[in-house]
Parts: sequence; C-alpha cells; structure tokens
Amino acid sequence: METVIMIAQLILGLSILVGLHEFGHLLAAKAFGMRVEQFSIGFPPKIFSFKYGETEYALSAIPLGGFVKISGMIDESLDTKNMDKVPEPYEFRAKPAWQRLIVMMGGIIVNVITGIIIFIFLQYGYGETYQSKENITENGIYAYEPAKEIGLQTGDIIINVNGKEYEKVRDLTSSDVLLESDSYYTVLRDGKEIVIPIPNDMIERISEDNQRVAFIEPLYEFEVDNITPQSNADMAGLLPGDKIIAVNGEEIKYFQFFKERLAENQGKEVRLTVKRNEKIEQLQALVSDEGTLGFTFQPQIKIEHEKFTFAESIPTGTAKAFNVIWLNIKGFGKIFRGEVSASESLSGPIGIAQIFGGEWVWQKFWGITGLLSMVLAFMNFLPIPALDGGHVVFLSYEIISGRKPSDKFLENAQKVGMVLLLSLMAFAIFNDIWKVIF
Repeated sequence: METVIMIAQLILGLSILVGLHEFGHLLAAKAFGMRVEQFSIGFPPKIFSFKYGETEYALSAIPLGGFVKISGMIDESLDTKNMDKVPEPYEFRAKPAWQRLIVMMGGIIVNVITGIIIFIFLQYGYGETYQSKENITENGIYAYEPAKEIGLQTGDIIINVNGKEYEKVRDLTSSDVLLESDSYYTVLRDGKEIVIPIPNDMIERISEDNQRVAFIEPLYEFEVDNITPQSNADMAGLLPGDKIIAVNGEEIKYFQFFKERLAENQGKEVRLTVKRNEKIEQLQALVSDEGTLGFTFQPQIKIEHEKFTFAESIPTGTAKAFNVIWLNIKGFGKIFRGEVSASESLSGPIGIAQIFGGEWVWQKFWGITGLLSMVLAFMNFLPIPALDGGHVVFLSYEIISGRKPSDKFLENAQKVGMVLLLSLMAFAIFNDIWKVIF
C-alpha cells in the first residue's frame, strides 16, 4: 500500500506541475496569435483527448513530462516537414523574437509562480514548528553514528555553525549548511570551545533512500504516554505519566540512553525504576526482540510554533521558494567540484516517489510539490538544447545580434539536446533502480 501511495503522489504532483508548465507555454503562444496544435500532459500513447478550437488536449500514459506542439516551431517532435515553406502568420517562426522568447519562458514563469504560491499558503496555513537552540544549550546533543564519525560527541553543546548564531535546531543540518563548502560547528565540550569541521560530502553521508538518516538531536527527558494493551509495558504495570529513571539499576535521564539500554537487552527481562506520583516503583519488563516495550512517550522538550499573517507569509514564502533554486545551484557546484557524487545526488522518478513517502500527508505533499515546481523551473532554464533554456539562449542571441540561427542548426541542436536529455533520464532511472537493489 505504501508503494501505491508513493506512486499516486508522484503522478499527481508531476501531473500538476507539468500541466501548469505546458499551460504557461500555451497561454503565451495563444496570447501572441500562435496556433497551438496539441497540449499533452504525459507522453504517448494517449489515454484520451478532445479538441477545442484549433487545439487537441490530451492525457497520455507516461507521466514523466508533457508537451505543447506549436505550429512552426522546431521542438522535441522534430517535425520539420513544413519548414521549407513560407511561414504562415500564425506560426511560431513568423513572430518577432521577443514574442517567441516570452513563449519559451512561459512554462518556467508559471512554475516559479506556482512554487511561490504554494510556499506562501504553506506558511500561512501551517506556520512553522521547530525546536529552539535552547534545547541544545540546556542538555547538549545526542550524536548518532554519522555525527561521531566527524568528531561530535554526545553531550556537546553546539554554540554556532560557520561562526554564526542559529535559532532553530534544524538550522544545524539545513541544506544551506550542508551544501556550503568547508562548513564547521563550534562546540562547547568540558568547558572548552572546539571546532568540528563538516566534511563536504556530509549531505551524502546522512542520506539514505532519499531520506535523512539520524545525525544529531537534543538530549531530552521523557514520560510514558499511551500504553499498548497487552504489550510488555502493559504486562509490566507501566502507567501513563510514569518517569523511567533507571534500567537494571543504571540511572537513565534522557530518552536516547533509555533506547540504548533496551537495544542492549532485546529479548531479555529488565528491571525498571519508575517515578510515579513522587514515589519510586520497581517493575520487571520483557524487552521485545525489536528492542521495545510497547508504549508511546511524551518528550520533555520545548517546541516552538510561529504563525504568520497572510502579509507576513508573502515575503517568507517567496524567500523559501527562491532558496530552492539557490540550493540547486550550490548542489550542482558540489557535483562539479567532485565533493559529492552525481549518482548519490541525482534522483529519477523512483527517488522522487521515495521523497514523497508512503504516507499521504497533505502538508508534506504540497511542500514537496512546491519544491519540485522550483526545481522544474531551474532545470528547464539550463542552457541545454531541447529544454526551454536552450531555446532562450538561441532567441537571446537572435535579439542581440539581429541574426536568426538557421532552421538546420536548430534542428541539429534539438537532436543533440534530446540525446543528452534521454541519456540523463536513463541514467537517473538506472541509478534509482541500482540504489533500490543495492
């Protein structure tokens, strides 16, 4: 069922974004009197279509893209049979270069606007929930294995990152930090300040199946919350509100240490020292083979929630949207500098589906869709023939020089671009399959 939900979210998200992208081209083309022969979400074979006016609107079976067929334009269809004739007034090639440029930018502009709108409404509708720096300064961090590998230790207090103050715990592992070269943490350990360099490939080290793996988190105390009926916790006599303060006589203050003790005693009985209504109780509990007892817990940690008015959401949402593009630029820079591998950094449809995840949460769905909208705009703006950015380069050259590239040159450039895009797509899909299998 999780796989079905992943696929459904992928198809819905891409269909929305591709449909809007191609609709941007269509609107601009029609605004300048160009004939649009076909508008398709997805690639053939067609599932169904209908004709309205001069345009056929289609939904096709392969949901990995879409296209708009504009008369007199050399595009991915490579339909050039009428290019040797005198252009009709309604053809793309008959229009001024500035109009053709706007048509080619139409899809990118719509994707940028879509991303901005999504982020604005997410800010307004949900606000931001986060753990503040205070949680770390009070108790220090718990260092998972990737953190230990770079020199962090449990109990460290992270003072700043890259010499700058931070406000939220998530700022420590934000893409801004991990995509920067030569980043570092300044930590307080045993009363001394220590600099811990962050490896340039850290973002790879803490990613698995396109999801972040445990790296660091604040140490926090906890209370027992809900007890699963007939579970080992229920049988042992644990009650909601209990505070487990020791396991087998060893004092336990933080939840992370409690999890460690359970993992060490899988399938064994343990003695729990419990504080209940200011009294101390001793309980015997059997730890499952998975290292659990069967209860949920209430973390004793400060959670902040910031709400935004609609007016406040406009600049913060817009900044979040454009930050996605900036992070993509920094990410490509890391790949070109050899700091991270392309195979680990690039994802195809399977990887994107994994990012959506196997649970349908609308806030997460729209967050990822907004992110993908900005990524789609960025990728399409790359100066590669067959992408919008390639057309923009040739049209900009025509506007500046006053000379139009020949149709033969444009046709050959389109062929080269298609080979590059198909190769990239094949690499991304094969890379996804390789990561899933191995």
